Amino acid sequence: MTAFYRRDGDVLHPSELTRGPWDAGAQHAGPPAALLGQALERDGWLVGRITIEVLRPVPLAPLTVSASVARPGRNVELAQASLQGAEGGEELARATAWRLRRDEDAVVVPEDPPPPPPEHGTERPFFPTGEAVGYHTAMDYRFLSGSFLDAGPAVVWLRMRQPLVAGEPTSPLARVLVAADSGNGVSCALDFRRFLFINTELTVHLTREPAGEWVCLDAVTRPGTLGVGLAEAVLSDEAGRLGRSAQTLLVRAR
Repeated sequence: MTAFYRRDGDVLHPSELTRGPWDAGAQHAGPPAALLGQALERDGWLVGRITIEVLRPVPLAPLTVSASVARPGRNVELAQASLQGAEGGEELARATAWRLRRDEDAVVVPEDPPPPPPEHGTERPFFPTGEAVGYHTAMDYRFLSGSFLDAGPAVVWLRMRQPLVAGEPTSPLARVLVAADSGNGVSCALDFRRFLFINTELTVHLTREPAGEWVCLDAVTRPGTLGVGLAEAVLSDEAGRLGRSAQTLLVRAR
């Protein structure tokens, strides 16, 4: 397996690297989010905000992605994309994104300093999924604090080990989305053996183009008291702060 997906015309075939931790037959939401993000990118524009709605579990089955402009504009436009099953066309996830035209002469302000680099972090074990291959083996993790097995906030660098689609470049936005969807996992506040904390959506705000392969999440999860939680993370690359992510969580006892 050399990538998360293999393309055959308009159809994307997922590999086992996309498998998530909650269901052996379903994908982690990060790779599908990245597919939607790449579909919404446009040369000369920056995605300032993207929201991915996870409508139902994304199976380990062929997919198609389509995109369109919902609200055109000279400097700001709203784009939308849909992820569907290739067989039957059932919509599995959708995304909306505000794209803003780049301005190379815009005001420049000092950026927040970056976290300590990935080489200062430690590789720590993923919580047991019962599967030998999946998203957990497709990513590099370097924890500066916290871990998958310790409840509480965490600061961790993540990097894709394989491209998103075989034989195609992976965009910086896609790298951020694949990583950002792990915010609730790296900063779990509950025992994964007793509870589910599955995100229904992912929203990411960015102020610039990400650089490099590594993405840092300074993440915290708040499970709430009524079965609804929130995971938040400050996003950085090795140059400094990029933006922020948030996930609404369904919290249930197993």
